[in-house]
Amino acid sequence: MNYRESIGTKDKPLKLKTPPQTSDYTMHVDKKEGREILVCTVKTTVLHYDIKCLLDLHEMLKKHGDWMELGSKDEKVETKPGTVEDWGRSNDNPKGGWYGLKKNFRGRFGMYIPPLMEHLSLAEVEHNPRNNRMRAI
Repeated sequence: MNYRESIGTKDKPLKLKTPPQTSDYTMHVDKKEGREILVCTVKTTVLHYDIKCLLDLHEMLKKHGDWMELGSKDEKVETKPGTVEDWGRSNDNPKGGWYGLKKNFRGRFGMYIPPLMEHLSLAEVEHNPRNNRMRAI
């Protein structure tokens, strides 16, 4: 998959909306310490995610085989077991911990990664006011 074309660059980022469709944000691919990362910009807040999360999450969702609650939470808030957010910081995921890379801004994996996966045709995401879920395509 050509991430730069599909997701965008710093000069031309991809514009997305949160699952409830209430907030806009951008996503692009950049390099940090010699590796590609996802850069998510929400107003003035910048979050970084390991780009490997896209394929790892897709694989986990395929094995799960059904809808999974997103469960988005800030880094310092405990997650609900069995949610995408919980998996995105679990020692049991392929990374062995956080896909979020920027300390104090590692959370909200379940808010910002699912719409990107939907854009890339890797997942289906619900767009309800609350308690949204996703599943692999």
